[in-house]
Amino acid sequence: MTASQQEIQPGFNPAADFNPEDYTTGIAAFVNGTANVIMQLSQAPIGYGVIESPVHSGSVMLHPIKRLRTTLSYLAVAILGTDEERRTYRNAVNVSHRQVRSGPDSPVKYNAFDKNLQLWVAACLYKGVADTTTVLYGPIPDAEADALYQHCARLGTTLQLPPAMWPADRAAFARYWDENLALASIDDTVRAYFNALIDLEMLPLPLRWAFAGSHRFFVTGFLPPQLRAQMQMSWTDSQQRRFEQVMRTAGTILSRSPALVRMFPFNYYLWDLRRRIARGKQLV
Repeated sequence: MTASQQEIQPGFNPAADFNPEDYTTGIAAFVNGTANVIMQLSQAPIGYGVIESPVHSGSVMLHPIKRLRTTLSYLAVAILGTDEERRTYRNAVNVSHRQVRSGPDSPVKYNAFDKNLQLWVAACLYKGVADTTTVLYGPIPDAEADALYQHCARLGTTLQLPPAMWPADRAAFARYWDENLALASIDDTVRAYFNALIDLEMLPLPLRWAFAGSHRFFVTGFLPPQLRAQMQMSWTDSQQRRFEQVMRTAGTILSRSPALVRMFPFNYYLWDLRRRIARGKQLV
């Protein structure tokens, strides 16, 4: 049995024609990326693990282009990569994660190898894939949604998450999601960090002027209501309608686009990862 087969829950038979490329939409990285980060970091140990991380080379506030590359490379290899490529990337990530653990003065305890925290991050990533696909193209048929869900276990098992920890099916995931979203806690320190991300403070001022407003709109639109409240954000019915209209229009355009265009930049970063592996270059 291959590693990929071991990562599928027992009793599940994925559709023979399931193709993860059909659910790889590059625009998700830009319209839903920061909202997804907020969901992940809304669990205090993860939030403080990132804010206090000594691995400054991976900080989005200091090195936004590199952080974009490493994050999208991880998503690309987890969803589309081979078993060997995922093992190689796991080993590279492990080197950085060994340094991410709470210190004596940290307000919460955390460790990047905590499997429960990894499960939450993977759950957020899957939720991002499913939510973005739905808002762009409409509801996913049940059989395809089941296949996508099981495939997305790789978002956790590409690191240290044991396959058995991934909730058995979408109903089990929904229960897990509701229970753990209720544990979200965004304090002033974490909220300030999130607002810096939303307002694109890591970018040059002209780019912030051009994109920060629309970025905040999409971030707010993709956040669950509970997290909007903790972020002290307002969101009206009119904004929700505009959000849905914009995303449906984008989905119509993307559905008529070649896969090469629709998948960008994930296809580019997977190509770049393979090039780096072949040349022995740094991955993370």
